[in-house]
Amino acid sequence: MGLGLFLDPLFRVPLVAGLLIALVLPPIGVMLRVRDEWLAALGLAHLAAASALAGLAVGIPAVLGGPLGALIGAVAKGYGRLRGNTAYGFMILVGWTAALLIAANTPLGAATGQALIDGQLYLAAPAQLAAVVLLAGAAVLALPWLIPRLIRARFFPRHESANRLPARRWHLGFDLLVALAMAVATGTVGLMAAVALVLVPAWAAFRVAAGWRSALAISTGLGVLGYLLAFALALALDQPFGPVLVAVLLAVGVPVGLRRRAA
Repeated sequence: MGLGLFLDPLFRVPLVAGLLIALVLPPIGVMLRVRDEWLAALGLAHLAAASALAGLAVGIPAVLGGPLGALIGAVAKGYGRLRGNTAYGFMILVGWTAALLIAANTPLGAATGQALIDGQLYLAAPAQLAAVVLLAGAAVLALPWLIPRLIRARFFPRHESANRLPARRWHLGFDLLVALAMAVATGTVGLMAAVALVLVPAWAAFRVAAGWRSALAISTGLGVLGYLLAFALALALDQPFGPVLVAVLLAVGVPVGLRRRAA
C-alpha cells in the first residue's frame, strides 16, 4: 500500500479528523503538566467512554453521549474545588466500572465497548469530523486566553485571591475544554491513543524546550509527526490505528525526551 491509498478519498475524513486532534491534544497536555494534572486525560477519557456507551444503550449517538459524561465530570471537579490527580483517579474508577457494567448488561455487549475504547478512526464519518472541527475551533479561541492565566496561577498561586480575580472562569473553562477534547478524541482515535497524544509529546517537550512557546511548538510538532507516521504505517501494514499511534509516539517522543539526560 503506497501513498495513493494514504490520499484515497475514502480516508480523507479520517485523516483530517485525526490530524485536527493531533494538533489540539499536545498543547492541552503541556498545560496539564503545568497544573500537575496529567492524569486528567485518562480520567476524562474513561468517563467519556462510559457515557458514550450509556448513550448508545438508549439510542443516543456516541458523538453526543461521550462529551456529556466528560463535561459533567469536569463541572463536578470545578465546583468541588478539587485540584491535582486525585479527582481524576476517581473518574478512572467510576468510568471503568460503569463502562464494563453497561457493556455486560445491555445488548451492546463487550465488543461494542472495546471498539469504542480502541477507536474507529478509519470509520470516522462527517459527524465525527464536525465534532472535531468544533473542538479545534474552541481550542483556537480559548487557549490563547487561558494559557497565560493558567501559567500565572501555577507560579503565583496567591495572585488571584489577592487581586480578587474571577479565577474559576479560567480554571473551569480549561477543565471543560479538556473534557471536550478527551471525549471527542476518545470516540475518534480511541482511549489510549488520545491519552498518548496528551502525555508523550508534552513530556518530551518539557524536557527539551527552552520556554513555554517552544514547549507548545515541540509538543504539537511531535503529535502531528507521530500521527501522520502512524496513519501511514497502520494503512500500509493493515494494523489497528490506536496501538500503532501509541507505538509511534513512544518511538518518536521518548528519544527526544531522553536527549536532555544524555546532554
